[in-house]
Amino acid sequence: NPAELTILELAERVRELCRSAAPARFVPRPGDDPDLRRPDIGRAAAVLGWAPVVDLDKGLAATIDWFAARAAAPAA
Repeated sequence: NPAELTILELAERVRELCRSAAPARFVPRPGDDPDLRRPDIGRAAAVLGWAPVVDLDKGLAATIDWFAARAAAPAA
């Protein structure tokens, strides 16, 4: 997903997909934390011919479902 979004926006999307009422928790950023997070898939597209086929919300939902299924499964 090459779209730019803030960590808060990402956290809100995850919270909504999890149907959680938990508020975002704000903590100080490390000094080396980048101000901007915008994935650049240009190199992967050029070298590998790769492009995302799943949008962010669908990918997050699938990831959440995967973790939920494993959390609900009995321990081996």
